[in-house]
Amino acid sequence: MRLAIIKYNAGNIQSVSFALERLGIAFDITDDHETIAKADRVIFPGVGEARNTMAYLRERKLDALIKSLRQPVLGICLGMQLLCTHSEEYDTPCLGVFDQTVKRFIPTGDLKVPHMGWNTLQVTSGWLDPLLNGAHVYFVHSYYVPTNEWTSAITDYTVPFSAAMRKENFFAVQFHPEKSAEAGVRVLKSFMNANPH
Repeated sequence: MRLAIIKYNAGNIQSVSFALERLGIAFDITDDHETIAKADRVIFPGVGEARNTMAYLRERKLDALIKSLRQPVLGICLGMQLLCTHSEEYDTPCLGVFDQTVKRFIPTGDLKVPHMGWNTLQVTSGWLDPLLNGAHVYFVHSYYVPTNEWTSAITDYTVPFSAAMRKENFFAVQFHPEKSAEAGVRVLKSFMNANPH
């Protein structure tokens, strides 16, 4: 099985690649349309800012390519947010796979923004290993996707939000599996083993 990591101006490509190497998974880091289209699995990573990233993807026509993919695709962090319709971050139109608006956390009490550090998963459905229910995973984000019909796991920080989602062949996690120790390994294995439909 061959995996493609979409190459763009994302800040976590190297850490994702290290995590896959530790699992013995072969992959290409590429922005070549044909290589991505032919891969068995695709990871859409992301650390960065929505508006600049969407401009970069559109310039290279990666936006249309990502939406057209039929194999399993995993969006991570900003990658998950960009799979939504719109982000409040600089009022940015996104890819529209998940019909959701990405919202900014409002600080409350002692809870500051960004949400940074370890938090727990409440697995609600489907593709994630059931053993991940209650697991701690690592987050760094100021924006979140509200819970919705495609939510696969929930985490609470000022509000309950989607920690993971799935719609058909598109999978997504708000946290960083590549920084989440054994729980992150389970997430990556869940994605690699998931039924594409």
